[in-house]
Amino acid sequence: MLGKLFLAFLQIGCMSFGGGYASLPLIQQVVLQHHWLNKTEMAQLITISQMTPGPIAVNAATFVGQRVAGTMGGIVATLGCIFPALLICTILVMFYMHYRKLDFVQKVFARLRPIIIALIGAGAISILQSSFSTSVFFTIVSFGICLFLLQKKKTSPIWVMVFSGLMYVGIKLILE
Repeated sequence: MLGKLFLAFLQIGCMSFGGGYASLPLIQQVVLQHHWLNKTEMAQLITISQMTPGPIAVNAATFVGQRVAGTMGGIVATLGCIFPALLICTILVMFYMHYRKLDFVQKVFARLRPIIIALIGAGAISILQSSFSTSVFFTIVSFGICLFLLQKKKTSPIWVMVFSGLMYVGIKLILE
């Protein structure tokens, strides 16, 4: 049974592109085909996989594996699900470690660095903007203050989150 679980979720890990939600139909097909869960349990699987922290496909693999073969089944199914990504990442790291000194690789990473920083910044601003329904100005200012506290003052992230919450409440009270 453990071998079947591993191979089934290895297949899901290899064929799942587009994130956890894209893998759910494939998980459903495999689970129902092997009669590991019925349709009601499959609906519960989707709900539980969304509620628990972590990737949906991994949560689903753990849930199915545990339901079918206990704790060891959960571990085996999870390993099958993450193995393809783990293998690809390991190969990429090996290539990087071998070729990182090449001038071409250095130039590629030098050009990617500002793009990555901009993407992270854009995501952070987007999240902050949705949490502050005020204006872009307050969003950027609060982001800057939090960044300053984290980087320059070496404030604990927990205190920065508490401060962010208080800042949000303060801005809401002032603007209302």
